[in-house]
Amino acid sequence: MTSVFKLPDLPYDFDALEPVISAEIMQLHYSKHHNAYVSNLNIALEKYHEAEGKADVAAMIALQQAIKFNGGGHVNHSIFWTNLAPIGKGGGDAPSGALAQAIDQEFGSFNALIEKFSAKTVAIQGSGWGWLGFHKQSSKLVITTCPNQDPVSTQEFIPLLGIDVWEHAYYLQYKNLRADYVKNIWKIINWKNVQERFDDAKK
Repeated sequence: MTSVFKLPDLPYDFDALEPVISAEIMQLHYSKHHNAYVSNLNIALEKYHEAEGKADVAAMIALQQAIKFNGGGHVNHSIFWTNLAPIGKGGGDAPSGALAQAIDQEFGSFNALIEKFSAKTVAIQGSGWGWLGFHKQSSKLVITTCPNQDPVSTQEFIPLLGIDVWEHAYYLQYKNLRADYVKNIWKIINWKNVQERFDDAKK
């Protein structure tokens, strides 16, 4: 096999994001859901590698969806965990510097960004992600959504901030009130991490 992906370490304890996200949700989300994406990605890649060795193009094509879904799940969650931080340890602290300026320029204000981002993310039909991305060609910030586990790179944007609105991300705590979950998650967004991603994206 050419490569083996592993579950990344969480940068905080399961209960560190309470009361916004419960320890029960974090443990389930990370240990079960993200872990399953990693395991299934590795299985799909192993099968793809075998099919490639046999020049079995039909089998290679058939595996594309599993690689996209599980690979996207791994990529998205790996970003998501770092996009969050406990309250009092960076979570919810407003962006500053070049990122804050870019937000003001593109959306008018930080609060306007939150309002637009939240509205688009809450409105996702079924499962998916809301994203703040960077479009390198135009050097602009964009708010977009992706269905299922599609990574935002499929839209040619560099991911800066993702919010998971699959039910497993919030249902045990918020039930069907997705809007409440999205409203509260801004209290634990790690804007320092988003700033670092923004700086890297501009290079």
